[in-house]
Amino acid sequence: MTSMLAARALAGDRGLALERIPVPEPGPLDVVVAVAAAGLAPGMMHLLKRGAFKNLPTTLGHEAAGTVAAVGSAVSTVAVGDRVRVHPNLNCRNCVYCRTDRDMMCAQQAMIGHAAFADVPMPLYDQYHDGGLAEFVRVPHWLIDPLPDNVSFDVGAKVHDLANAVRALKCADLPMGATVVVTAATGTMGTATIKLAEHLGVSRLILVGRSAERVGEVRALAGDVPTDTVALEELDPDWAETGQLTRRLRELAPRGADAVIDYIPAGPATGQAMLAMATGASLVHMGANPAPLPLSPAAMMINCWKFVGTRACTRNDAQQVLSLLAAGRLVADDLITDRFALSETLTAIEAMQRRNHSMWMSVVKP
Repeated sequence: MTSMLAARALAGDRGLALERIPVPEPGPLDVVVAVAAAGLAPGMMHLLKRGAFKNLPTTLGHEAAGTVAAVGSAVSTVAVGDRVRVHPNLNCRNCVYCRTDRDMMCAQQAMIGHAAFADVPMPLYDQYHDGGLAEFVRVPHWLIDPLPDNVSFDVGAKVHDLANAVRALKCADLPMGATVVVTAATGTMGTATIKLAEHLGVSRLILVGRSAERVGEVRALAGDVPTDTVALEELDPDWAETGQLTRRLRELAPRGADAVIDYIPAGPATGQAMLAMATGASLVHMGANPAPLPLSPAAMMINCWKFVGTRACTRNDAQQVLSLLAAGRLVADDLITDRFALSETLTAIEAMQRRNHSMWMSVVKP
């Protein structure tokens, strides 16, 4: 095969297209993966519109799993036919952040098939910006992880999202017996966090979502962790102005939540959830919410609150997820709600933007 189908973001304002392009050839340090499943990310189109995709045209998709189709002449760590997942984070591997389990803070941090996050030279991103929404993807060999035999390619493609949730929960620095609020609980990151809660020290969950029906559906993902839900649609119409979300969370957790894991992309829910925290608690934000917080530095000082921003996982977070999956302690297949053929990618992206039904995690299968 010399050509392949790929979902491409085009230069200028030409949008997205399915195109046939050459199958990538491996360089000496490369691995070419025959993609069996590629993940769809809800924030992809927003970042594309913001100009965060620095090399256009490009093949989309930073989440991929499959089998090794070819290896470079200097690669000895994997072999043709191996089941693998692609770790998408491109970073320099040498700076203080890369050497201290803070990969996402590297100045060169970018993601295969996705965005770059700084205006500095990015030689790896220039070379490996094409992603996994295609029949094949070429990556440097050090970004290949073996995929355990008991883990499906669909779940392997979504390890990155599960690892992001691990990072968010780690950043919360949870005490024993923690009560944790998860906002935007019905989305990809919310459901990943719920699924991982029992593995990272959470003793009680309070889930916040827009729809009572949808937030009720995700409750089952918590396993044996006691769980309450709050639906924004069931609050008074003026909840955003009156602080009713804070009051409702305080009713459920009178002494306050030990942490808020916040994926809200816009609006006042982030600030109102923070005001419902216990003394010394942390809000970990991974939603890119532009709304200002409704509290002063003095309030944060008096309550000893911490606001922690984090934008991605580290390689160690991904390895932790793979270990849980390999041991059978974490089973995540029920998170995959939607599967599309590669030829349906544009339709899948439109469906992901509309979310007319519950879409937790979606994958494309070439």
